[in-house]
Amino acid sequence: MNMLFWLRKNLFSNLYNSLLSVFCLGFLYWAVKGIIIWSFTQAQWQVVQLNLQLFLVGRFPKSLYWRLWVVVGIITFLSLITWLCLTKKPLLIKKKIAHFLIPLIAPAWLLSFAINIWLIGGGLGLKSVSTNLWNGLLLTLLMATVSIVLSFPLGVLLALGRTSNLFILRWFSILYIEIFRGLPLIGILFLAQVMLPLFLPPGLRLDRLFRGVAGLVLFSAAYMAENVRGGLQSIPRGQTEAAKALGLNTPLILILVVLPQALRAVIPAIVGQFIGLFKDTSLLSLVGLVELTGIARTILAQPRFLGKYAEVYIFIGFLYWLFCYSMSLAARNIEQQLKS
Repeated sequence: MNMLFWLRKNLFSNLYNSLLSVFCLGFLYWAVKGIIIWSFTQAQWQVVQLNLQLFLVGRFPKSLYWRLWVVVGIITFLSLITWLCLTKKPLLIKKKIAHFLIPLIAPAWLLSFAINIWLIGGGLGLKSVSTNLWNGLLLTLLMATVSIVLSFPLGVLLALGRTSNLFILRWFSILYIEIFRGLPLIGILFLAQVMLPLFLPPGLRLDRLFRGVAGLVLFSAAYMAENVRGGLQSIPRGQTEAAKALGLNTPLILILVVLPQALRAVIPAIVGQFIGLFKDTSLLSLVGLVELTGIARTILAQPRFLGKYAEVYIFIGFLYWLFCYSMSLAARNIEQQLKS
């Protein structure tokens, strides 16, 4: 009865809604049926099966796959610990242990970030792996993670600079933000790849990955600054005045009072920026970096896989959606925990 009442109220409340609902349901049935038939009878998914390793890790040496598994294990372990500590009803960790671990989560993630880079790239006792062999989803995740980690604090500093009373600092931040927000990302990436080496001393040449990260960070930080500035403007002036009355200096007021509230208020915008940055890594294929989209183009250039565009791009589209939705879901859970 409840289901029939819901259908009558929302889909068949009058003649117009009834006709529109029937048309939409018919269109959905036709579309879903066509997709299912194509997926199981016409699509040639062998192109994905035969190139799965290329999609995921590119040309990373097979003999060193154990390093990548260690990286996956570290990330999985920290993600599990983080989720168990932040949830209001820990399943496997007692509350006292959770309260002890929560302050250690951020340093643990930063330490794991350095360890994972070391495991992937080698050095310091491990065999080095050239960045030319970092391809596919591995490179996409790496570039996105590094860019997010670097652009977030830079964006916060720019937002604070734009709201500062210091004339030079404020106008430098405004000039930076407006210039980089007014330029297309692909243009910035080309400038980072072509123009940046011209400003370096002779004999010093940055790796293409570093130049790609530089372009993504410089671009994303400008948008991140505006998101954070919106959060800063939402904080009532009375919060700052009360903190000053308690004897706190300006740095402590920002760190302990203003920024926590401002960042909490703009979590959806920040996560949206992170998701956009993750998808923007696909533009790196236009400047010679073989990330997920670039490896797809390389596979499609092989004679035996010519014309398999739908299968390949549906697969990489699914991978992009999976990681973007995971970030959105994690942000939603964090919002719920902070509100409760």
